[in-house]
Amino acid sequence: MAYVLMQAFRQNCLSKTSLAKATVGTIRLSLLKLGARIMVSVRRILIAIATACPYQDILGISYQRIQDIPDSG
Repeated sequence: MAYVLMQAFRQNCLSKTSLAKATVGTIRLSLLKLGARIMVSVRRILIAIATACPYQDILGISYQRIQDIPDSG
């Protein structure tokens, strides 16, 4: 199931980026295994990553594309 989810993430969120044809392991190491500070307030959850993160632009693109996926329920 995790592999299918990662394939869907790659197909829907990472198309037209440098990780569009990346393996699941590469995506996991590049995007999912990041050190970040998570701050929770009453109204929002903030995730702060380092400014030196080489994949910031791809993270932003994928986040926006996730937000654009229509709700099916």
